[in-house]
Amino acid sequence: MNSDEAQVQNTSRFEKIEIGENPSRASSVVFFVVCLVPVLSTVLYGGVDSGTWVAISVLTGVLALAWLTDAWFGNGFLVNRSLLLLPLGAMIVIGVIQLIPVFSSGLPPELLAVQDTQPLSMDPYSTRFFIIRLVAYFLFFAAALTFVNTERRLKRLTMLVIVLGSLTAFFGILQWLAKPAAIYGLRETPGAVSFGPFVNQHHFAAFIELCGGLAFGLLAGGAVKRDKMLVIGIGALMMVSAALLTGSRGGFLSFAGMAAFILVARLKTGTKNHDATVGSPPMKTLSVVMAIVVGIICVIGIVMFVGGDTALIRGSGIKQAATDVSNGRTHFWMTAIRIFLDRPIFGVGYDAFGVAFPKYDTWNGVFRIEQAHNDYLQTLADAGIAGFLCVLGFIYLLFKKGFAVIGSTTDPFRSSIAVGALAGCCGILIHSFFDFPLRTPVNAFLFLLMAAAATVVVKPADKVARKRR
Repeated sequence: MNSDEAQVQNTSRFEKIEIGENPSRASSVVFFVVCLVPVLSTVLYGGVDSGTWVAISVLTGVLALAWLTDAWFGNGFLVNRSLLLLPLGAMIVIGVIQLIPVFSSGLPPELLAVQDTQPLSMDPYSTRFFIIRLVAYFLFFAAALTFVNTERRLKRLTMLVIVLGSLTAFFGILQWLAKPAAIYGLRETPGAVSFGPFVNQHHFAAFIELCGGLAFGLLAGGAVKRDKMLVIGIGALMMVSAALLTGSRGGFLSFAGMAAFILVARLKTGTKNHDATVGSPPMKTLSVVMAIVVGIICVIGIVMFVGGDTALIRGSGIKQAATDVSNGRTHFWMTAIRIFLDRPIFGVGYDAFGVAFPKYDTWNGVFRIEQAHNDYLQTLADAGIAGFLCVLGFIYLLFKKGFAVIGSTTDPFRSSIAVGALAGCCGILIHSFFDFPLRTPVNAFLFLLMAAAATVVVKPADKVARKRR
């Protein structure tokens, strides 16, 4: 029994999946929808418009129908019961609890025409819509964990994400040079600085972190042929260049964290996945470091060449940008903490921060703040300790299972994908300390997709081929 077979057999009984010799058409439809959702969300302004969620809801329905069809005509309901699904499911339950009417104004009953009860959420409408999105995320993530079940599908998914990131970055650079008045010449963004198809430039940088993580993981792992490495390298250069042009300081820190993560991961896996024809592990590590240095020099040169020196200086923090609403993060964070301390268990309700903010705001009330500019503090404010524990649990399980895959596989390509996917997740989790990138739907979908790519146990292509013969 080789290591790959042992890995599949040692998988928790809750995560074992029976992989058929030939995937059904319904299974292929599910995989296609899983790939289509992030692409469509990217094109449609990152999925931030309510109208986009109509299309996403339809696609989610198609995914569920195809999944049930696969179960009906197959050998049963195929599902990866990964523990990573539990925190997401618990967050949905918390949202439902927030809609239960438990509060009363305390007025005498004879003065009220109807029973005076209010839910925990200070904005029930937004909370309901947030729960709908959580259900869509849950189904999407469950489908990704279940149907990205072969090496072939995992490779296709990886290439799709890298190509999507490269093309979006290229479009973003062209748009930055042209400086049109609206995205695609159609969508104006008053009060926000757009980049590429994204309304928010910082969330574009977070998108690139997720896509770029896979590219950097493959390049650092040396698991692809030289001609493909050149293509992936060009795509990686475009992605980093576009991210730097946004001037996002959170993006700068995130890319530094990603590079450190990949370097440490490569040091840990270099000896185990060592190929004698490539060179000694120390030489491979040195070559990775040199490649990173050369890449940084090339990216800085490209950014300076297209006139992005101002964005580069702003992103590096050398010069403070003009004061704007995003520079009041400290005030937003302190307000989020005050909201949390007032509602510590279940918070004020998903997406209710904007409604709760004026009550706790110590400023003059000029600005209407919808987000805390820190996903972790906003989770505390919106969902209390209960929601925050779900987030911590998901992060813990993600890296635990991701490191288990990296440590157990001897396939350098699979290891590189896991390292790159975890690096992308690490990058956006760092970025979330300074902004709210995961509130942009496409970033949430891609984050879950990278979580699946990092943790799923796939059947190697050669084993599938032998079964078919």
